[in-house]
Amino acid sequence: MTRRSLILLAGLGSAGLLLAAYGFEYIGGLAPCAMCLWQRWPHMAAIALGALGAALPSTLIAVLGGLTMLGNAGLALFHTGVEKDWWEGPQSCTGAAAQDLGAMSAADLLATDTGPRIVLCDQVSWEMVGLSMASWNGLACLALALIWFAAASRNRTIG
Repeated sequence: MTRRSLILLAGLGSAGLLLAAYGFEYIGGLAPCAMCLWQRWPHMAAIALGALGAALPSTLIAVLGGLTMLGNAGLALFHTGVEKDWWEGPQSCTGAAAQDLGAMSAADLLATDTGPRIVLCDQVSWEMVGLSMASWNGLACLALALIWFAAASRNRTIG
């Protein structure tokens, strides 16, 4: 495959993962936690790099795409560790610290239909074969990083 083809494949891979995340959210009803949202940003950057790389398939763009996916894999691994209690996560989205109940009125606390929906980063909303969405995203990001770096190693070819 040419560098351009690999860049497009990697960018489309991020687009597919991002669409899947939105599908889980809007069709499946699984609201994302803060760390889930963080993992969407590198995919957005990779999509932009893929579009740019389609027009200008340079080594620099491919390397940046690979680094973006490695960073996202790191975020996903960190999130997986938080979910599995391997280490502490940000206090803003884990455990009781995420719920600032003192700032809520009694009516808000008792509301069953309009109250805030707090999604904790240390709770797994969905998993398949023992791996959470964060874990699957991390594995996918590693695979996409390999594609980006394969694109970077290709001689510049137009086509």
